[in-house]
Amino acid sequence: MDLRDNKSRLILIVVALGAALVIAVASCGGGGDDGNEDDGAAGSSQETTEGGGDSGDDEPTDDAESGEGESEVVLAEVTGEQEITMTVTSAERQSGGFLTIEGTIYNGGGEAWGTAAWAGDESELAGNDFSMAGATLTAREEGKRYLILRDTAGRCLCTGFGLQIEAGDTMSWYAQFPEPDPATTEVDFQIGQMPPATIEIR
Repeated sequence: MDLRDNKSRLILIVVALGAALVIAVASCGGGGDDGNEDDGAAGSSQETTEGGGDSGDDEPTDDAESGEGESEVVLAEVTGEQEITMTVTSAERQSGGFLTIEGTIYNGGGEAWGTAAWAGDESELAGNDFSMAGATLTAREEGKRYLILRDTAGRCLCTGFGLQIEAGDTMSWYAQFPEPDPATTEVDFQIGQMPPATIEIR
């Protein structure tokens, strides 16, 4: 009985010492790793926050600035015919002897608006209905008046608006004319009962 008791005690002591040693090693190793990981996590968290914060703050500013820079240049703007506002944003000469004019039409009235009178008085253009077909250019320096270009079927090289422009809506348009004399830098653009819009051409 005594030998068995002694063996049992020795076994218990060895097991206890082994367990204590394992716990001690694990706690030392784990503590070091935990510390390093915490330091590393804190460092990367700070770097991400600082780097991401800076780039995040810069990007909206850049976008806002570029958005402002891209705003359209208004060459001329006139209002008439039931609060219709016509804006000219571009007038450029193109190869082939054309002058292309672009802009927008805004219906500032309280109801939908459209008129076939904008097709002009020419019988050849009557089928264009509500469009920029009746637009003209007057070059006072040359003493000439230019009519819209059209194809052999009488379709104008311009925008057709369909039936109407709804109240509060804005529609883009273009119109092509024969190119004025190279020395001409200014023309009067006019359509329907709208006031003439004086624009510079390049």
